[in-house]
Amino acid sequence: MLEKYRERAESVNFLNIYKARKAVYQSLKKTHLIHYPGLSQMTGAEIYIKHENHNPTGSFKIRGAVNFMASLPDDVREKGVIVATRGNHGLATAWAARNEGIFCNVVVPINNNPEINSVIKGLGAELMQHGKDFYETQVYCEELADEMGYYYIEQGNEPGVLNGLGTMGLEIFEDLPEVDTIIVPVGGGGGCASLIRVAQAINPGVNIIGVVAEKAPSLKLSLEKGELVTTEAAETFADGLAARSIFQIPYLIIKDTISEVVAVTEKELIQGVLLSLTQTHNLAEGAGASGIACALKIKEKLAGRKVVIIMTGANLDRKHLLLALNE
Repeated sequence: MLEKYRERAESVNFLNIYKARKAVYQSLKKTHLIHYPGLSQMTGAEIYIKHENHNPTGSFKIRGAVNFMASLPDDVREKGVIVATRGNHGLATAWAARNEGIFCNVVVPINNNPEINSVIKGLGAELMQHGKDFYETQVYCEELADEMGYYYIEQGNEPGVLNGLGTMGLEIFEDLPEVDTIIVPVGGGGGCASLIRVAQAINPGVNIIGVVAEKAPSLKLSLEKGELVTTEAAETFADGLAARSIFQIPYLIIKDTISEVVAVTEKELIQGVLLSLTQTHNLAEGAGASGIACALKIKEKLAGRKVVIIMTGANLDRKHLLLALNE
């Protein structure tokens, strides 16, 4: 099952990530890496936040979408693309497709965040709702792509997307070459996999720690079992971590190279959102705040280290924000 993905996984590499910078920086600016004394004092580590939440559309996903769209062949540009999303990937793809003049279909689960849905439509994409969760939405996208001729962007299995995402790793090492630990949230696994490729090329000694939600433990279970595991559900406060399975290419990259995977509870995720507000003055969604939650959970291991936490996204809706504020 994984064999057909191995060659594509090899094309996610440092050279192609470096090449992706040109396309990415034609549309985006480098994001800030900021040291936070308060978080450092709380953890005993030297804590820096990589603010991917400051990107257009509010997440790191836009790096991959911009790089992917920049190299689409003419026949795909003419027919259009289709994506499955809970939010950030759809927002990023709609934004990048609009910039390139490409027709974009975005499919979300039924009862998806209405605020996200509204922004996606505002970016000019065609919005459809199907499936009870992201996993069912993906299956529907594959079927619709076959039927209508759209190109289905399977985000975690597109080397162009992953190489674009890897540019955030290049920026981290440029700004803090002495970093020794990077904490990255993991949903489908694309951001983590691309980050690992950069670290392997620049400094293989850097610890890459993935964060998952306890209620969405696909990566953790897959590493324990030694094969891809699809869970029955992934209902978590953190939409960006709500994946019943990680993608095949990220799994192939992550499985033998990641330093550790930490599962955080729903309560810890909410605490992370509150700490993002009070300690960094940034609004972070559940996934974006999960790195802070992780750092607090394993602070004994991090003591004395230079730690970069990737704040992957800012797209927290009012319902979840009120839930966090009322804790």
